[in-house]
Amino acid sequence: MQVVSSADVARYLSWKGVISRLHHTFVKGVESPPRHHHAMYRPDGEATMLLMPAWESAGYIGVKMVNVFPQNADHGIPAISGLYLLSEGQHGQPLACIDGSELTRRRTAAASALAAQALAVESAETLLVVGTGKLAPMVIEAHASVRPIKRVLIWGRNPSKAAAIAHEYADRFETHVVEELAAAVGEADIVSCVTLSTQPLIKGEWLTPGTHLDLIGAFRPLMRESDAECLRRAEVFVDTYAGAKGEAGDILQAIEEGAFHFDDIQAELAEVLSGAKPGRSDKEAITLFKSVGASLEDLAAAIELWETLTSHRVEG
Repeated sequence: MQVVSSADVARYLSWKGVISRLHHTFVKGVESPPRHHHAMYRPDGEATMLLMPAWESAGYIGVKMVNVFPQNADHGIPAISGLYLLSEGQHGQPLACIDGSELTRRRTAAASALAAQALAVESAETLLVVGTGKLAPMVIEAHASVRPIKRVLIWGRNPSKAAAIAHEYADRFETHVVEELAAAVGEADIVSCVTLSTQPLIKGEWLTPGTHLDLIGAFRPLMRESDAECLRRAEVFVDTYAGAKGEAGDILQAIEEGAFHFDDIQAELAEVLSGAKPGRSDKEAITLFKSVGASLEDLAAAIELWETLTSHRVEG
């Protein structure tokens, strides 16, 4: 069994490759039970173990294990760590143990880029990234791989972090740190939110015709990055119905407020990609993609990584 480091994930998992693999996997489908949550009571507080299995009907088998230790903040280390175990499907033998954090952030950004490829206007040139965490650079790179992004606007609660990201990508794009979020939303073709906010950051009244709103950060019912007006004005799409119904705070809170109904969702991503349901209705429509993550995305990314690594070994 091969151990694959975060550096190797970053080196070998290309945006083109993982986005293509995600497209294939969403359309083909895999077995993906709901993720398992296990509370763990530690001497210094409660922690959580998450297990996310998925498997092809006659192919690869995978599971991601994530440990969530909120108390790690007191020690200056990340609260979330994880591993992905990929096995072959004929005999169930382990193939690779992969760094889970790097795999997760890249597949998360790739899934949003795949949705933008299907839903955002083809001429989208201005990207607004809301948030300055580890996902922010990935979102820039992933969206730029599917749309002709020329201008990147960055907003964050910590201006110095926003400035660092703007500097990092200044040689590839026209980059700007923005202070007025409302004005920046009005300028953007794609707005991608990657925060841990529990209060709406994006207001529906700010959205202009043709905008694509990408909501990544709120992956729990009590988290939220948009107000209900965003959902009311937009054509709403989700990564999976099951994930949206169980964990998408933006949607669940808008429903609680009586401003949205679950049946108002246009489609889940697999339906759009397969052609079973339409995507954007016209160039003037506002589209919204809400994702919470799905185990099929981890499996797809792990397969793409493994087959790329195998190919490089053969070539070498």
